[in-house]
Amino acid sequence: MKIKATLERVPGGLMLGPLLLGAALNTFDQAHFAPVEVALKALGATPLANGHYEFLRLGAAPNVASFTESLFKAGAATLIALFLVCVGSQMTVRLGARALGKGALLAGAKFAAGAAAGLALEKFSDPFHGWLGLSTLAVVAALTNGNGGLFAALSSQYGNRSDVGALSVLSLCNGPFLTLLALGLMGETFPAVVFLGVLTPLAVGMVLGNLDADIRQFLQPGEKLLVPFFAFALGAGMNLAVFANPALLAGGLLLGVATTALTGGAMWLALAAGGFRSRLTAFAFASAAGNATFTPAAIAAAAAAAGSPNAANYKEIAANATAQISIAVITTALLCPLAVTLLDRRQRTRGIDGRAE
Repeated sequence: MKIKATLERVPGGLMLGPLLLGAALNTFDQAHFAPVEVALKALGATPLANGHYEFLRLGAAPNVASFTESLFKAGAATLIALFLVCVGSQMTVRLGARALGKGALLAGAKFAAGAAAGLALEKFSDPFHGWLGLSTLAVVAALTNGNGGLFAALSSQYGNRSDVGALSVLSLCNGPFLTLLALGLMGETFPAVVFLGVLTPLAVGMVLGNLDADIRQFLQPGEKLLVPFFAFALGAGMNLAVFANPALLAGGLLLGVATTALTGGAMWLALAAGGFRSRLTAFAFASAAGNATFTPAAIAAAAAAAGSPNAANYKEIAANATAQISIAVITTALLCPLAVTLLDRRQRTRGIDGRAE
């Protein structure tokens, strides 16, 4: 069977496939079908506090998580932390000046666009239940994270070596750190230790990867290997019933279009200000990353740990924000290649070849 190959034909498939499978199983669990619960009870499964039984929480002892629950239901945070170590290990400091400059401009502009959009939503709408159900958390998480794999593929095909090299700096756009920073700028209170808790796995990976090339090579597969596992665990916290909400679906599509248009435009202007003639990479990185799907859960956990007055709100909207970001990931994965192709044609009519600039 060609399961992996089939998933990879879909943009972000290695993340979206397991996420949807986890969500489907959790949705089935939450339906609490009587025949299924009778079967689980007969097998000796331990009931939950509400008296129901669930496949994803199989166990034989009260208050003791089974391997199944620890990995597939409650393992998202641990798997994401390990994923950040692997990502950090690939962030080498040996970058060319041109690649470093491009990466800094792109990352800075993407962050600025995400923070500005979040501020606008917070000012003109409900930050937790805004227009079409969009929250500031979903908007900032989608806009500040970028799909590094998509960027690498597009910049390799349409750009040059300095474009591809910028990816090392753009790795900063992976994970919840920039979202935390943007929310902090908007007035949300997160103690410094929360930022430290998010940065530490990334920093540990970066230190190890720069000290030893063998460790960097050893950890590199983790960037892909862990994605389907934490994606499934994230999906196991979602209920597919949310997709029956037309406003939620429309909000996710709008979020995807806004991510490509707003962050792509901001990065295009940044490259223009930096004197770069070819600006294809602006829209090569104007995506919402699959990694962004775990940001709402991470922010909700950080808010709870920090005792934020909005902790309950973040917990309430985390599932919807994850669903909307998932829709945005698919949308941007389709829009970015189209935008880069059209921009490449336009540049060539003006005598600009992105591969030679």
